[in-house]
Amino acid sequence: MNRGRRGEKVFESKNDYECFINVLLEAVELFALRISAFCLMPNHYHLLVQTPDANLSRGMRHINGVYTQRFNKAHAFDGQLFRGRYKAIVVEEENYLLQLVRYIHRNPVRAKIVAKPEDYQWSSHKGYLSGTKKWDWLHKSVILSMLATDPGSQARTYRAFMGEAEDQALLQTLDLKKWPAILGDKKFIEQLKEKFFEEKQHADIPDSKRLAPEIAQIKQVVCKAYNIDEDKLYYSKRAFFNEPRAMGMFLTRQICGESLKTIGEHFKIDSYSTVSTVIYRFKQRLSHDPDLSKKMALIRQSIMSQGET
Repeated sequence: MNRGRRGEKVFESKNDYECFINVLLEAVELFALRISAFCLMPNHYHLLVQTPDANLSRGMRHINGVYTQRFNKAHAFDGQLFRGRYKAIVVEEENYLLQLVRYIHRNPVRAKIVAKPEDYQWSSHKGYLSGTKKWDWLHKSVILSMLATDPGSQARTYRAFMGEAEDQALLQTLDLKKWPAILGDKKFIEQLKEKFFEEKQHADIPDSKRLAPEIAQIKQVVCKAYNIDEDKLYYSKRAFFNEPRAMGMFLTRQICGESLKTIGEHFKIDSYSTVSTVIYRFKQRLSHDPDLSKKMALIRQSIMSQGET
């Protein structure tokens, strides 16, 4: 989803809504996106998208960028339209896909714009009730097949499903300013950690550094590798190089992408500049010390293999 900067409208007229839907159609053609649901509200939009080609960022860049250009041209505006980068959540199909379709299509009802979803023109809800070719681009077959195997009863079953009460826990989660990276059970989250963590910096994996091992886990593996107690990680003395501490700080920065402030808090260092200096000097040693580099690689591998269990 994305919303207008400072809560401003991103759709001013019927032409704007139609323009955005046309941009969605372009994205489907250009990037093979499978859009299963959408809802365009005056100051934000929601999309439910599957990306077989793992190109979410490219598709969203087209959607947000091209629509902004056309909106600005139509209204003689200039500059940023949306608040910034879109929000995105990886969704477990089995437990959450149907609920999200209902959540998206009921947005106008919760906002008290309409009394029921079919009264709202700018969502894909009517596409689930219609068999016309106009909606062939909407990737709804998976959703409908989850509700009923008989094609003749799918629209009726979908309508009944839309009339059921929404899951309150899901509503509370999606009302948060900070969305979770993943909607799924513990097993699903662990599978994502195992499959995607090494690509944590990939643009198509939103907020994926949250898949990283915990800092406590990194410290535990480092202490085991050096055969020391954790309190030795915090030992500091002028002109003394505490290699285990530097190793832990370096790997925390590299694996988790944590801020200098956070690393300092976990390794009991008050100064950001000290944290930065320790990590920089450790990197320098790595480049000149093959044994240290090999040891770091083995510790990192051990951390990652623990994260996959």
